[in-house]
Amino acid sequence: ITMAATRNVMRAVRVFEFGGPEVLKLQSDVLIPDLKENQVLIKVHACGVNPVETYIRSGNYARKPALPYTPGSDVAGVIEGVGQHVTAFKKGDRVFTIGTISGGYADYAVAAANRVFPLSDKLDFRQGAAIGIPYFTAYRALFQKGHAKAGESVLVHGASGGVGIATCQIARACGLKVLGTAGTEEGMNMVLRNGAHRAFNHREANYIDKIKESTGMEGVDIIIEMLSNINLATDLQLLSYAGRVMVVGCRGPIEINPRDTMSKESSIIGVSLFLATEEERHECATAVLDGIEAGWLKPIIGSEYPLEKVAKAHEDIIHSSGARGKMVLL
Repeated sequence: ITMAATRNVMRAVRVFEFGGPEVLKLQSDVLIPDLKENQVLIKVHACGVNPVETYIRSGNYARKPALPYTPGSDVAGVIEGVGQHVTAFKKGDRVFTIGTISGGYADYAVAAANRVFPLSDKLDFRQGAAIGIPYFTAYRALFQKGHAKAGESVLVHGASGGVGIATCQIARACGLKVLGTAGTEEGMNMVLRNGAHRAFNHREANYIDKIKESTGMEGVDIIIEMLSNINLATDLQLLSYAGRVMVVGCRGPIEINPRDTMSKESSIIGVSLFLATEEERHECATAVLDGIEAGWLKPIIGSEYPLEKVAKAHEDIIHSSGARGKMVLL
């Protein structure tokens, strides 16, 4: 038993008030959370950082946790203890999660056993922390909400971040024609290495024309949109007949012309993993675990931060010059 466990306290990031990144406080005397039935205690090795966690922290999001709270849902680590009725896991198992009860920005986290999955030896803990929200969201956007079919084309608008890379890998493995955008040369190369057939620089003035050129007259069947407050109006111009834009990310309002949806009978569909049913989550998990086993699902890690630098991580995920893989806390 580690020293921390004998003292029953751990380090955890706590938020006592909503606000900017500075409200994230690392404390070293937080009690290790207690286990209830159907729960597991995980010693956290890495935790993914997702844009949604910055929106929740700011207080400008539909879901507001009760204060104080610890952010973080995608952890990877080792099972430290299991609650009553938990048979799927035992102490020492390597796992990853798509949600925690106590918060993932911490040395230990409690999670419901049905939100925890075995972590293959093919992946390290940092990669494990990059699976949950990105890959489940990508699968949900493509298939559960977007009804993508092999042979269709998909444009991943903002393809070099965690969800973007996940979408490219899944779409390519499932037989779609994959186009991706990124904001840097490095980002574009990463997108091409991870399943995209073509990559475009969304900082170039004429990149939309280049996308139109590459799709010919047909347009794109599905657009997975990470920044809809900037791109949605343009996306509607890029769609094929009966095309659909999947709104995965948004940082504010935008003005669009609804007539653009009428001319092609296109759809704008919001995606929220938070609203997935137990069956849908199970379907996502099956697809993801199969992908890891088959070897094509390989999370790409971007910036890494120690727990002490959590405020910097929250700043960078919103303001950095271009995503390159998944951001993780170690």
